[in-house]
Amino acid sequence: MGPGDRVRYVAIGDSHTEGVGDGDDVLGVRGWADRLAERMAATGARVEYANLAIRGRLAARVRAEQLEPALALEPTVATVFAGVNDVIRSGYDAGAVIGELEAMFAALTGAGARVATLTFPDIARVAPLARPLVPRVLDFNERIRAAAGRHGVVVADVARYEISTDRRLWATDRLHCTPLGHDRIAGALASALELPGADDAWTLPLPVLPRPGRLPAAADEIRWLGAFLGPWVVRRLRGRSSGDGRVAKRPGLLPVETG
Repeated sequence: MGPGDRVRYVAIGDSHTEGVGDGDDVLGVRGWADRLAERMAATGARVEYANLAIRGRLAARVRAEQLEPALALEPTVATVFAGVNDVIRSGYDAGAVIGELEAMFAALTGAGARVATLTFPDIARVAPLARPLVPRVLDFNERIRAAAGRHGVVVADVARYEISTDRRLWATDRLHCTPLGHDRIAGALASALELPGADDAWTLPLPVLPRPGRLPAAADEIRWLGAFLGPWVVRRLRGRSSGDGRVAKRPGLLPVETG
């Protein structure tokens, strides 16, 4: 990928790919996929980019709603990241979820796209109360690596790096990234895709901060329970999703402008 190359980049997935945590719903969200498209354009390539991701989507719904539109755009590069919404639900079926992801890998690589995906960091180091989910996340990552290997999909293995669990990369809901976190993920994918100028700077640690005492840490957990986990549980009980009524923010290929 470089000067003069034509690139059609299509991103599919859930809130992480949509860009939740990087911006807001008034001015719009940006996210790592937008940032990755900008890095592609910075190589001098002529980049067109579509983002079909919608927050709250489970892997099966990502495949059902986004795969065919993605294929219709004839991407030369695609990113697929979904399944985290499945992992955190009680009815999680690892085989079924990875099957959905692998079907997307197979279809997109079979259509000639270069496909990239991600692993998910140790959730307990971001949200300690989610520690019971750690075995699921570790298994999910191993299955992602294996499925990607079967289809020649590039893996930005962010879970293997200490920086991935730095709280400064995570929004207050502990499920989505901050702008800094989204930028680091874009860097990871740029490196995995071997974009010109990409390096391992995304892995570098941030300056060390003092560790909070036990009482402030406990108070932080209580605030998180009330502000984020509680409302999330209520939505599940009501059969509602954060993505209800939403549509893709960038459903068609549009040129990416470089600053």
